[in-house]
Amino acid sequence: MADKVYISGAKPLRGEVQIGGSKNSTLAIMAACLLVPGEVRLSHVPAIGDIRTMAAMLAALGARVERRGHEMCIDATCFRAAEAPEELVRKMRASFYVLGPMLARWGRARAALPGGCDIGTRPVDYHMRGLRALGAEVEIDRGFITARTRGLTGGRIYLDFPSCGATSHLMTTACLARGVTTIENAASEPEITDLAEFLTRMGAQIHGQGTSTITVQGVDRLHGGEYTVVPDRMEAGTYAVAAAITGGAVTLRGVVPEHLQPVIMKMREMGVSLTSRTALDPYDSELRVHAAGRPKAVDILAMPHPGFPTDMQQPVMALLSLCEGSAVITDRVFESRFKYVAELRRMGADIRLDGRTAVVRGVEKLTGASVRATDLRAGAALIVAALAARGDSEISGLEHLDRGYEDMSRKLSALGAEIERTATTRPMPAAVEA
Repeated sequence: MADKVYISGAKPLRGEVQIGGSKNSTLAIMAACLLVPGEVRLSHVPAIGDIRTMAAMLAALGARVERRGHEMCIDATCFRAAEAPEELVRKMRASFYVLGPMLARWGRARAALPGGCDIGTRPVDYHMRGLRALGAEVEIDRGFITARTRGLTGGRIYLDFPSCGATSHLMTTACLARGVTTIENAASEPEITDLAEFLTRMGAQIHGQGTSTITVQGVDRLHGGEYTVVPDRMEAGTYAVAAAITGGAVTLRGVVPEHLQPVIMKMREMGVSLTSRTALDPYDSELRVHAAGRPKAVDILAMPHPGFPTDMQQPVMALLSLCEGSAVITDRVFESRFKYVAELRRMGADIRLDGRTAVVRGVEKLTGASVRATDLRAGAALIVAALAARGDSEISGLEHLDRGYEDMSRKLSALGAEIERTATTRPMPAAVEA
């Protein structure tokens, strides 16, 4: 029987929570390790489902992968495979990012079209055109992509949309191409910068990360080394929203404030108090969140960095469902990211959808209900909503949540939440009256 989370809500969160390493950075870095004929040691690797899937992918391709706690060692010296296992690629989109490194190392690669959360169209066209610009022959047939080359060469790549996945995939692949590669309209997310810094530490020559134009000077080979993954801004943002929606006071340890700036600014507009303390080690930096009273309605436009992150619009919608007034949330990144709204409505939220836009009319209270996560960040939104709801909530679909959040139930419990994760079904009480 699949696990469920049971939450008895309306209890302020208080205390301190440690934020782990970035899921998206770690996945991109792990794929990039296939370029390295040597040992790479990574620190602050999150213990989550997606990381386990990528570790299984690298091992299936012939790399040695060892893990101890939040440390991981990857050695791709003996990696020889040129085809990614179909079941792993279809399980998680980031598994597809091994295609370029396989191609760069061995001149051929084959992978199934990727899977992952059902949040809308995420075409691989940008990846395919980019690989062709580097001199590869790329074909797609019956759900598989096959790429071949006699040697990658630098080229000019223009992305129609600043896709984070395509930028990281193509930037990684270009590291071993002869000559200079320029990626224009590149994504500028902190995870792109983190990946570029990792590759540079391993001997790559990359410039312009964090801007819309990235330049890669190809090198003959990379070398092993050590690297610490940047903290996860989405995990930090989720706990910040959880503190705010419960009217709590929580200190987040392991936050890079500038990575969360759009979220911090919007939460301040809502009336939430956020103060930061920066340390030399980002895992010692802090963000203090304190909230009292209902949040004020603010509009949200989710768009590529440095805009408001699409991965945070779901938890923030839960917060805005209790706001004073009405808010408009628009997502310009993915067109199907509002599937979870029906579940929030079951808890009493007043939300109207119109394509990529949601109009949220604030209500005075949410009520506990039985709901199901439809994707990773939707699961976070339902957890956040249940923490503020009156009465008990039952949340299923945790396989999505486990892909991106480590020990969420334990961390929330340490902050004072009444939360239990169990495979045992328990009866839901009658709805709580006003």
